[in-house]
Amino acid sequence: MKTLYAPGCALMLYKPELAQKVLDFLNSQSPIPRLSTCCRNASNIEADTVVINTCAGCDRRYRENYAGASTRSLWEILADSSFPFPDYQGVEMSIHDACPTRSEARVHDAVRKLLAKMNIKHVEPSHTRENATCCGDRFYGILPLEQVKQQMKNRAAEFPRQDVVVYCVSCIKALHIGGKNPRYLVDLLFKESTVTGHTDPVRWHAELQRYIDQH
Repeated sequence: MKTLYAPGCALMLYKPELAQKVLDFLNSQSPIPRLSTCCRNASNIEADTVVINTCAGCDRRYRENYAGASTRSLWEILADSSFPFPDYQGVEMSIHDACPTRSEARVHDAVRKLLAKMNIKHVEPSHTRENATCCGDRFYGILPLEQVKQQMKNRAAEFPRQDVVVYCVSCIKALHIGGKNPRYLVDLLFKESTVTGHTDPVRWHAELQRYIDQH
C-alpha cells in the first residue's frame, strides 16, 4: 500500500511553508512523498493508495473519484501521533465543519480531539458536524456575489464565540467576511497566526483556478 501527502491547492496558495512543516513532521514518522497534482487532475493515482490530506475538498474527491484510493485527513493522523501540541490554556473557540466532510464523523472527531490536545475548549454552534451550515463559499458562482456574502454573514452569526476554528482555507475568507475571527487548524497546530489576506471571493477563486490549471 502506498501513502501520499496532498497539501491541497488552497494551503499551497495560503502558506506553502506551512505545508512543508506538515510534510516534515510526517516524514519524521515515516517517509511520505508529497502529491503536488491537484485532486481534480491526479489521474495517475495507483490502486491501494492512501492519500493524507489537509483539504476537505481533496478528502471527498480522492474518496469519490479515484477507484482504489482511500483517504485519511491530517487531523486523524496527528490525533494519534507524538506531535508537539501547543497549549492554548483553555481558551474557548467555536468550530466550523467544512461541507465536504459533512458525512465524515471520523474527521469531526479527530478535529475535536486535536483541540482537546491543544487545551482549546470548543463551543459548538447550533448547526454542527453532519448538520453544519455551509460557510457560504460553495454558493460562489451560483448566487450573485452580494447574496454569497450574505450567506457568509448568516453562517458567522451562528457561532457563539468570536474565534472560530476552521480546517478549510476558503472558510478562512468566508468567516472573515462574516465578521468572525477565523483560526485555521494548521496555524493553531504550529502556533502561527491565521492570515486572512485579501478576502474578495472573485479574486480568491480566480487564484485557485489558476493554481488548479497549473497543477
